[in-house]
Amino acid sequence: MIWLSIGLLSLLALAPAIVTLWKRTRVIRDERSTALALHEAQLAELDRDLAIGLIAPTEHDVAILEIQRRILSADAAPSTARANSSAMLGWFGLAAAPALAIALYLTNGTPYLPAQPLGPRLVAQHMQNRKADALIAQLQQAMASLPADDPNRRQGYLLLGQLQASGDHYAQAAEAWNHALALGFDPELAARTAEAMTRAEHHVTAQALALFRKALDAAPQDAPWRSAVQGRIAQGEHDQENP
Repeated sequence: MIWLSIGLLSLLALAPAIVTLWKRTRVIRDERSTALALHEAQLAELDRDLAIGLIAPTEHDVAILEIQRRILSADAAPSTARANSSAMLGWFGLAAAPALAIALYLTNGTPYLPAQPLGPRLVAQHMQNRKADALIAQLQQAMASLPADDPNRRQGYLLLGQLQASGDHYAQAAEAWNHALALGFDPELAARTAEAMTRAEHHVTAQALALFRKALDAAPQDAPWRSAVQGRIAQGEHDQENP
């Protein structure tokens, strides 16, 4: 089925080029046929003029030679040859395009895998989101019952932020991680919280920029996320200078 789809898509994509090339080839052939028909009519007219005595035989021979020269020139003109060569090259390119597309697909594609319709995937995603929402609600309910000085509260906020971020709820994730930071600062968690703020607002806010800087100052020199934080800081500083 996928090969049929590739073939149909190739024909659809190449249809404008095919129509244009076909029209151009037809015009070239029509111009050549018109020129040859005109010269043949001139030859017939010369023969008729000779038969009724309007021109002398020597004049007839000279005119015949000139018309024959024109016929040869029209039939083997460089422009016509170049046009025919270009047309052949165009048809070859159009024929090779689907084959090249399939070859390119085979280098990285997996044509033998079964199709994955969108409907079942959307249903599965919806069910996963419902499970995540249920877990978030249960976790929030459990944390509400914990005492303010319970050491498990920080771990609960960390888990809550992870669940919120997995559902692309970055504002809620940043809020949960901010609570965890208030119970114990960690540079990597601070960078993660600032990143969630940035994604929620679609730009580096002043609060996120301050948190990025604080995370970078406290980060180990070999932290793998240092370069990403430095990039965010540069982005935030640029945004502040050019609001």
